[in-house]
Amino acid sequence: MAENFQIPTYNLLFFLFIISRMTSTIGNSKPLNMLLPHKLQTSDISDKLRADPTAIDSASSDYGHIVKQDPAAVLFPSTTQDIAALIKVAYHSSVPFSVAARGRGHSVRGQAMVRDGVVVEMLSLKSHQGGGGAGGVVVSAGSHLYADVGGEQLWIDVLNATLGHGLAPPSWTDYLYLTVGGTLSNAGISGQTFRYGPQISNVYELDVVTGKGELVTCSAYKNSDLFNAVLGGLGQFGIITRARIALEPAPKRVKWVRMLYSDFSSFTRDQEFLISINGRGQKQALDFLEGSLLMDQGSPDNWRSSFFPLSDHSRIISQITGHGIIYCLEVAKYYDEHTQNTVDEELQQLFRGLSFLNGFMFKRDVSYVEFLDRVRSGELKLESQGLWEVPHPWLNLFLPKSRILDFNVGVFKDIVLKSNITTGPVLVYPMNRNKWDDRMSAVIPDEDVFYTVGFLHSSGFDDWKAFDDQNKEILKFCDNAGIEVKQYLPHHTTKEDWIEHFGSSRWKTFSERKAQFDPKMILSPGQRIFSNN
Repeated sequence: MAENFQIPTYNLLFFLFIISRMTSTIGNSKPLNMLLPHKLQTSDISDKLRADPTAIDSASSDYGHIVKQDPAAVLFPSTTQDIAALIKVAYHSSVPFSVAARGRGHSVRGQAMVRDGVVVEMLSLKSHQGGGGAGGVVVSAGSHLYADVGGEQLWIDVLNATLGHGLAPPSWTDYLYLTVGGTLSNAGISGQTFRYGPQISNVYELDVVTGKGELVTCSAYKNSDLFNAVLGGLGQFGIITRARIALEPAPKRVKWVRMLYSDFSSFTRDQEFLISINGRGQKQALDFLEGSLLMDQGSPDNWRSSFFPLSDHSRIISQITGHGIIYCLEVAKYYDEHTQNTVDEELQQLFRGLSFLNGFMFKRDVSYVEFLDRVRSGELKLESQGLWEVPHPWLNLFLPKSRILDFNVGVFKDIVLKSNITTGPVLVYPMNRNKWDDRMSAVIPDEDVFYTVGFLHSSGFDDWKAFDDQNKEILKFCDNAGIEVKQYLPHHTTKEDWIEHFGSSRWKTFSERKAQFDPKMILSPGQRIFSNN
């Protein structure tokens, strides 16, 4: 009888469709009850946890496109209390699960990922502002200028909100579409750092959910251990849900200047002279200073900004071809209606005696917003060409001023120039140590002046390892030459490497703070700092 039974064709197709959907779902999403405690599934936040393929896939990759790790679930919080509730469940579980906060996912080595744990999608808070959700951006324009900003807010949101009051933070990152909590967990650096310090030096107060699930308000004067731990703390001690950011009167416009050098020692000498004028009240001081390398790879402009006049490209390229590397000094000075008649003279006085190539100074006059948001246009251009969501095997370093000339010879000229594979900006510019706070977790060299060097590579999915090998060669050279570099946005894989990164004394402080604020080592396992992460 069985051999005579036939399933109608339409029923068979429907049956196969259902089976294929079930197989697809099972293959791409792990059931919550297999990886997370039952208490979490029955908690008040269970309806905000997602384990569908779309949520898992989004949380399993980052801007680097090198590491991929699937979480068990993703939390889409509507309030900071949701985040606290999640971490409390993890903390009180017999087998704690890991938790990591994710903003724009702009890490490059999986630092915001968590295998088989829970990723907190911080941007979810932006859709629940007010009514118990995140606070957005609340500006105080009284006698004390500041903005209370949700950790999930983007810096571009902060800029737009504060400019409405004629105010702005003094310290920025080059790219504004990053979360406040994300940059403050690292340091937040750009060309303003030499004068105004990193972003972590411009914070008055924080709200933090610790690794125990406690929501704590902290500052330099209240719960200061937590405050200093979290700032630059790589997400190891808590999730920032609010930051009180220092504000200053915002300028209207910017004089933006680039100068080209063929001699590296002249380039660095002029940079160091310009950042020596760095008092906040010094009217002659610059507001921004960076440097970069121009090498023989086509246009002297790059995706971060289009600056040089097209009519000058050929003669700039001629200099690059002749020298192999040309060094570009980039500076900016802000002004408004009160200083528009004096800003040019102040710049002329600063530039007297500088040793840039004759005839290779280029100037632009732009709005303050256009200057700060200069990288966005490059992002949109790359996105339109399908070149944004590609691997980014970046390497960012801090190194002491005393060894920058050795670094130029051994790295820029002997490794980077000879390999001829660099695709992306290479940044090099100095900072002043006295603008940083040693009590915070961020690690910098010991000298009064130190440099940041950033190799901001983009690559294809098949050749990122070539850039990674170059990064390893650079680090090996520094090690062999005794150049004590510190990685910014660090990527280390062993405890010994982390101890060397911090130094024994700072490692002791960092470990003690971890034991105090995240004793079960729940937070940010993607940093790979502690063994059971």
